[in-house]
Amino acid sequence: MKTSQNKFVNREISWLQFNQRVLQEASDPNVPLIERIRFLGIFSNNLDEFYRVRYATVKRIAISNQSGKKIFKEITAKNLLSEITKNAIELQETSFKILSEIINLLKSEKIFFVNEKSMKKYQKKFLLNFFNDIVSPSLGIIILDKIKKLPKLKDNFSFLLVRMKLADGLIQHAIIHFPNNLKRFIELPSEDKNTYVMIIDDLIRYYLNSIFKVFKPKSVQANMIKISRDAELDFDDDISKSYLEKISESLKDRSSGHPVRFVYDSNVPKETLDFLIKKMNIDIETDSIIPGGKYHNRRDYMTFPTLNHNKLVYSALKPLKIKGFNLKKGIFKKLSKRDFLIHTPFHKFLYIINFLLEASIDPKVKSIYITIYRLSKLSKVASALINAARNGKKVIVQIELQARFDESANIKYAQEMQLHGIKLIYGSPNLKVHSKICLVERKEGKIFQNYGFISTGNFNESTAKIYTDMTLFTSDNMILKEVKLVFNFFTANYKRFNFQNLIVSPLNTENRFKNLINNEIKNSKLGKPAFIKIKINNITSHSMIKYLYKASNAGVKIQMIVRGICCLIPDRINMSKNIEVISIIDRFLEHTRFMIFCNNNDNKVFISSADWMTRNLENRVEVTCPIFNDEIKNEILDLFKIYWDDNIKSRFINDSEINSYKRNKKQKLRSQEEVYKYYKEKIEGVQGN
Repeated sequence: MKTSQNKFVNREISWLQFNQRVLQEASDPNVPLIERIRFLGIFSNNLDEFYRVRYATVKRIAISNQSGKKIFKEITAKNLLSEITKNAIELQETSFKILSEIINLLKSEKIFFVNEKSMKKYQKKFLLNFFNDIVSPSLGIIILDKIKKLPKLKDNFSFLLVRMKLADGLIQHAIIHFPNNLKRFIELPSEDKNTYVMIIDDLIRYYLNSIFKVFKPKSVQANMIKISRDAELDFDDDISKSYLEKISESLKDRSSGHPVRFVYDSNVPKETLDFLIKKMNIDIETDSIIPGGKYHNRRDYMTFPTLNHNKLVYSALKPLKIKGFNLKKGIFKKLSKRDFLIHTPFHKFLYIINFLLEASIDPKVKSIYITIYRLSKLSKVASALINAARNGKKVIVQIELQARFDESANIKYAQEMQLHGIKLIYGSPNLKVHSKICLVERKEGKIFQNYGFISTGNFNESTAKIYTDMTLFTSDNMILKEVKLVFNFFTANYKRFNFQNLIVSPLNTENRFKNLINNEIKNSKLGKPAFIKIKINNITSHSMIKYLYKASNAGVKIQMIVRGICCLIPDRINMSKNIEVISIIDRFLEHTRFMIFCNNNDNKVFISSADWMTRNLENRVEVTCPIFNDEIKNEILDLFKIYWDDNIKSRFINDSEINSYKRNKKQKLRSQEEVYKYYKEKIEGVQGN
């Protein structure tokens, strides 16, 4: 068969298309109103992180000696920056329209936004006290002039650019910044049946004359500005410093890194805007300068309050128990008989907590090994590990200090764990640890028996409520002996390790998956059944995509569910005709990664911490775990079918109709609701679990 030249979607452009899908949730009239406004917050937060990481990376290339180098043989870095800015402006304009629509719809629910011009008399007394007691002491004020150097405005903070016209006709500028610990939304008193909400920016605007009374301004206005900075961590070469010290010091630099995006209220007077751009040393050629509306930092909408309007948010989903996995009885006894799979948030995260708590006090448990990438603020996982150390267990924790934007929290936990005698293993600057594994060694009689779990997600109670993830609990020594080898690899990655069952990055992930794909190609050519089903978050590796194209051309049917970035182009004649790709965005963030290979109808099934991105294949420690239990295998096959049949929240990923919804005449099916129903039916009639 004739094949066409392999083509790919630009990674950054594909990511912006993903964020457009998030924006679709904000515009969906079937999504509860307050959830819609929260999706706007997620959209904005995503965009912030994109600029701090991906845009910043492209900018580094643009200003380097490689500025003329074409990215993916199609576009230069500078041109890509322009394309990103153009797309971002379009998305932002769409988000403004959606926000305006939501605010109007909230009025029909008797929820009203109040600004500095529309406060009621009885609300002003409350707001005066609120401003004096809570807001005013937290404000930082910087007076600007033409000579004085402007202090670097920190990333992720809210700023108001103030312009005062003084009695002598002169113009005085200032900047007000307010910290993130101030709640953005104020619920106001009400003397009727309406609910009133005020954004804190407007409260500050109302008291501008009071704040700047020393200047006696004739007029004063304040406009929101927002700065995003390069969030990459740069390390020095001082060998006398520990890895933890280097991370800590580079974090201090992040908040004042080079600017990459500047968003401003389009109502800012031009001379004021020009003055600030000059003061901030913003590069109009490589920095993304975006006019916006009155309010920025819309990521704060992620935490928009429920306001006692429960019908305007998703109803709470009660996590389910697992058939046969009784939390009241010994977990190790249960695991000695069979494997179990938990799928949060549909199942209780408590299974992970209870496993660690039981291990921490069980006299037969001698050691606990675990990897940590992101922990919740008040982590029961960390508490259980500290408790285990107090009880004399050997506790070895590999903690990733470079977990982006969670570095400070992880450093804090690392220091606390160290104080309690926990042995810490750090990664290295060139090799992040992203695997999600745990091993418990338990002495039973004269032998040591292993127990543990391998997961697709972080051991984080908070994110477990909103991220879908799978965790395999097992006592299978074929798997767990190799989990122990992974921990040996952390401390001696120069040695040669032989993994027969686990697939481990950066050692063998790419080759093992290519072998699995090749097996499907061989079977297809022999006329045997052949298919590949993949559910992952991102696929950017051109090397892996080429292999999938090769499989498609060999007649292998490939179905992919990709939540985020997809550089693969499906359904192209002579390239990817046998590949279909969908994306699902719904109330929970799809984070599970699993792969199913037909293997001549003797299915090979895996769960994984790894996406198919170059970083996951080559620059991170990732663990992909085979599923040997037939019941769990069938469960994952069932789940893939449920997700694939979604015709409400799934979108086609292709290069013709970007993000068009998958619609058909079949019975309506919303996968996340159907998955919950699937598990609920499994435990019906089962008591005491």
